[in-house]
Amino acid sequence: MSESAEERQRLFIARFMDHVPHLKQLGISYVAHGANWAELQLAYGAHLVAYPETGVIASGAIFSLMDTASGLAVVTQMRELQPHATLDLRCDYLRPAAPGRTVIGRAECYHMTRRIAFVRGIAHDGEPDHPVAHVTGTFMLMGG
Repeated sequence: MSESAEERQRLFIARFMDHVPHLKQLGISYVAHGANWAELQLAYGAHLVAYPETGVIASGAIFSLMDTASGLAVVTQMRELQPHATLDLRCDYLRPAAPGRTVIGRAECYHMTRRIAFVRGIAHDGEPDHPVAHVTGTFMLMGG
């Protein structure tokens, strides 16, 4: 990947994370990215709890974390930035996240055709080998 394409990618991710209101509201922030993956985090907050007596983060917040991480993984795989949209994202919840813990979402774009990107990933609360959720999905590429 050329230096300019990599820099455009970095700038896009930074702008995206700074300018999407629901990410700020949920407390989702950037952690890292590589050639075909992205990692974000969802900081624990009382506003995310589904049932106060349990302290467990609502599944919808974790889904948003993983949808965003998956979309950014697609961006990291692209040679040139182009619009894309979630076609399908399946999220299998394996267990509740531990109350009070930050949830990490990591997704990778493992295959891309001219029009479709394929992603997979996990969400965990500190133990990647004991995930909270697993996702698989497809994204439609709408550019070029």
